[in-house]
Amino acid sequence: MDLMAMYESMGIVAKSVAVVLLIMSMWSLGVGIERFFTYQQARTQSKLYAPQVAKHLKEGRLKDAIALSQSKNFRYSHLAKVVLAGLQEYQFQSESGQQLTRDDLLDTVRRAIQRATALTGNDLKKGVSSLATIGSTAPFVGLLGTVVGVISAFQGIAATGSGGIGSVSAGISEALVETALGLVVAIPAVWFYNYLTGRLEYFNVEMDNSSSEMVDYFVKKSN
Repeated sequence: MDLMAMYESMGIVAKSVAVVLLIMSMWSLGVGIERFFTYQQARTQSKLYAPQVAKHLKEGRLKDAIALSQSKNFRYSHLAKVVLAGLQEYQFQSESGQQLTRDDLLDTVRRAIQRATALTGNDLKKGVSSLATIGSTAPFVGLLGTVVGVISAFQGIAATGSGGIGSVSAGISEALVETALGLVVAIPAVWFYNYLTGRLEYFNVEMDNSSSEMVDYFVKKSN
């Protein structure tokens, strides 16, 4: 099957559809690979970060915990970003000289952690929604190419005045190629989306747990 020869035989509309599908495929592949790498780094770095920061906090070394959270070695760690926000807010309020009550201090720290969790979660979602869009629309884009190919086949019948295979084969093959392209683009995009969404849910649970543990830590520390 000579795909280049088939592409050259397509009409302008069919070629445009094929180019759009190619761009969608490249985009979904790029996003999927980039997010996969980012999530792997986040998971690996967070596993290394958690026991180290827990040790610093257990021993009361707040500044060491902050320095560890700011380290470039953990720049992909979602846990480090959430914990850092809580530690920095607590340190700022403690050193600012403001006379906050215990409850006000904890509420301020809790809000800082919630903001960091929301921002980190949004950053982790970057590009993932586009995979859902590509996965759901690529078959319809391919269907558009299919319809154009069928129209081309009927035009061949009209031009030759007969319904022989020779008059419709080019249009039918064009239609089938567009259908196949739509599926080839959509299937990996859906796979990537489902996998990355599962990872996101796992990260969100980890961040929620870390947020609760941080608040509990500051509750004990302020007693």
